Amino acid sequence: MTASYPNPEAPEPGFHSWESISPAKLREIRTSIKFSRFPEHILPMFVAEMDFPVAKEVRDAVSRCVDASDFGYLSEPGELGPAFSEFAKTRWDWEFPAERVRITTDVSVSVVEPLRLVMPKTGGKIGLSTPAYPGFFEMLQEFDAEVVEIPLRFDAGGSAHLDLAAIAAEFKTLNAFILCNPHNPHGAVFTTEELTELAQLATANDVAIIADEIHAPLVYKNTEFVPFGPIAEAADTVCFVGCSASKGWSIPGAKCAVVVGANERSARLLDKLPPEVTTRVSILGLHANIAAFRDGIPWLDRAIERIEANVALFHELLSEQLPEAGFVPPKAGYLAWVDLRNTAIAENPWQALYDHGHVAFGDGKHFGKAGRGFIRVNLACSPETVREAVSRIVTVVKNAPVAR
Repeated sequence: MTASYPNPEAPEPGFHSWESISPAKLREIRTSIKFSRFPEHILPMFVAEMDFPVAKEVRDAVSRCVDASDFGYLSEPGELGPAFSEFAKTRWDWEFPAERVRITTDVSVSVVEPLRLVMPKTGGKIGLSTPAYPGFFEMLQEFDAEVVEIPLRFDAGGSAHLDLAAIAAEFKTLNAFILCNPHNPHGAVFTTEELTELAQLATANDVAIIADEIHAPLVYKNTEFVPFGPIAEAADTVCFVGCSASKGWSIPGAKCAVVVGANERSARLLDKLPPEVTTRVSILGLHANIAAFRDGIPWLDRAIERIEANVALFHELLSEQLPEAGFVPPKAGYLAWVDLRNTAIAENPWQALYDHGHVAFGDGKHFGKAGRGFIRVNLACSPETVREAVSRIVTVVKNAPVAR
């Protein structure tokens, strides 16, 4: 029997069917690493891909390319420049010329290629706030530079903030700093005050800022997202902002992202990018991004609504059934950062949950020194999958032998 998505002809985005979509059915029809990396009995909740069906507007845009046999190379952003700048203005009140937009294959490249423009050929230092997206550590291996981990600061309620005092001390010797906002894995959204001070410190110390804002489209309804671009422009900070529809609309394999010079000085540096950075971008991904930013807003808003409900459900169940676990709900995105250091599986929570719970989460140890004892949980799924995840976590912890 061939599995199928929830009825694609249902009124977009078919949320009534998203409520019951199951990983087992998706495994039969999807081929991404989320459903192919681990054996069938493992519940996959590790990589940042949604279980939800892709927006009809995006599917239609890709289908038009397929129908036209439009599979060629790219030489420019085309309509993606205006589409993204319009989205940024409407959504975040960030105005900039569409001509500043460049395209890359993904936001990882939007980080690495600008770094090549500002880092010395040998040596140097690159800073980032930790715990941090594991991909940062992998991509920074391309540089002959020291990676400086600057742990986040936490307030009394457990919310994450930039440790600006520590950043100020490190900026004296850094060449560049990677800002991840909204933060992965915490889902924190940094304030205007934090970002303004960061920009001032960067300008004073001649530190370039690479701002990864890939999760910004997924900021929750009552949370204000402050883009770093206009703050960097006001402070005359060298800054490059990376974003994409890949996370907000769940099209990471489409291989297209943008990078924007926050001011004219930064934009001129981006003019030095080699042509291959553009020609390697997928034309299908380009049109998928245009459709998402221009026509996919209703889908995005309803996706955020579903994600917020899942986060609330996860928080409620975890608090009731495993109060010793630490969890501060994110303000953006669908990733839950769970502290299991006070549980019986603190030594290696990922392995215990994989071996005994048959579930794969993100392993905190890959997020830097500050991530040990944590897991990252993907909540872009059905409520039933959320309940199943909590049940497996609780069962494994409760049945784990107590260390003596």
